[in-house]
Amino acid sequence: MTRRAALLSLVAGLLLATVSPAHATGYRYWSFWDRTGTTWTYATQGPSTAVPSDGDVQGFRFAVSEDSSDATKPRGSASFTGICADTPAREGRKRVALVLDFGTAADAPSGETPPAGRTECASVPRDATTAEALASVAEPLRYGTNALLCAVSGYPETGCGEPVAEHAENGEKGTAAKKSASDSGPSVGLFAGLAAIVVLGAAAAWQTRRRRNAP
Repeated sequence: MTRRAALLSLVAGLLLATVSPAHATGYRYWSFWDRTGTTWTYATQGPSTAVPSDGDVQGFRFAVSEDSSDATKPRGSASFTGICADTPAREGRKRVALVLDFGTAADAPSGETPPAGRTECASVPRDATTAEALASVAEPLRYGTNALLCAVSGYPETGCGEPVAEHAENGEKGTAAKKSASDSGPSVGLFAGLAAIVVLGAAAAWQTRRRRNAP
């Protein structure tokens, strides 16, 4: 590799190192989960069409997410025996353990504070959907278009699946209003990279002049 090629390679590396993390638009909504053993799995149906069985554990989490692969799972303990221990089995009914995670302050709409998470044991008819089980223990519920769950126990008061700017791909979430001062202009790394280019350019020019003046 020539000296010039080596310098260009180093410059390219410096530029790549100064690129800011990519951001994408996220959406603020309630995600719906099924639990098997100790694992949460994003539900393949909506709560209005899913029909859980007696002994199932299901969860809801309010957060900012891009899509199902990026969605944040419910937190806390989630065993059927632990949640439904005080709810006796009844003929013609089923018990569904529900985990309600209202999320964090960072994901809350402006001016709202998320309630503490909780668990509920819903005792409902055998043919009840998850939405009916949820309604029996966490009203008021609010739904938007396409049966999108917008609020559980009245939280949040407004909004439903609205886009949230500056959703970082590394899982950090926030709104454009929460951007740090360093996000308002070129980064320090960018200036450092440009300075390095100037220095390397001067060094290359000096090397060229030296070769031309050599006997």
